[in-house]
Amino acid sequence: MKDKNFDSINVVPFIDIMLVLLTIVLATATFIAKGSIPISLPQASHTESAQQGITIDVSEDGRFFYNGKSYSLQGLAEELVKYKKDSSIVLRADKNAIIQNFVDIMNMLKNAGFTNVHLETEADTR
Repeated sequence: MKDKNFDSINVVPFIDIMLVLLTIVLATATFIAKGSIPISLPQASHTESAQQGITIDVSEDGRFFYNGKSYSLQGLAEELVKYKKDSSIVLRADKNAIIQNFVDIMNMLKNAGFTNVHLETEADTR
């Protein structure tokens, strides 16, 4: 049997792999740019720059998120036990969230002894 000479390289599989990797990178970059939890923040006439610290998100449907993971109120309280009581906590609540969810998390933080709690808002553009 005679061996066939290679006159060219088949690059189609290479292009397929590169397109899949490009899709993964673009999807991941979009997710990172928007943050882990899509939240529409309430607007206020006076806003300050975002504080550094423990960030807790309250979604529109009332779920609580910490480090990108969903927690129940009790689970979140258990997770926060390892932090000092004077740790800075940034609360990001969706503007369409039920007020009871916001009150529940503020009550939990107060009962846990946290005193340095900030509410993140957007600048009022009206």
